[in-house]
Amino acid sequence: MNDAEFKRFTDAAAQCQMTNAAFLAYAVDKAARDLTRTAAEIATEREVISEVFAARRHLGRIHGLFNQVAKAFNSGADAPHLDATAQAVLSAARRMEDAADALLAHRDGGAPA
Repeated sequence: MNDAEFKRFTDAAAQCQMTNAAFLAYAVDKAARDLTRTAAEIATEREVISEVFAARRHLGRIHGLFNQVAKAFNSGADAPHLDATAQAVLSAARRMEDAADALLAHRDGGAPA
């Protein structure tokens, strides 16, 4: 722990009227009870950014597939689920945009754009 982290830790323990050891034991126990949430909470910014870029690559691949679908559709092929699929992709793209905005806001310490 660096000095700032140690101060934040000791201040939090004091705010909860606990010793440092008790506060640490409680925090560790709470984190161990829900490892999925804990992993998400402690993911480093680098891991989060890597996941955002991976999702962006996947959306790029979907873009390419939609171009192939459009070409087939313009050639007379039937596309009965095209509208539902397009809406699902649009929703995923919007969630990605929201996630990127939230990440930037968190990084800058401000509110989402």
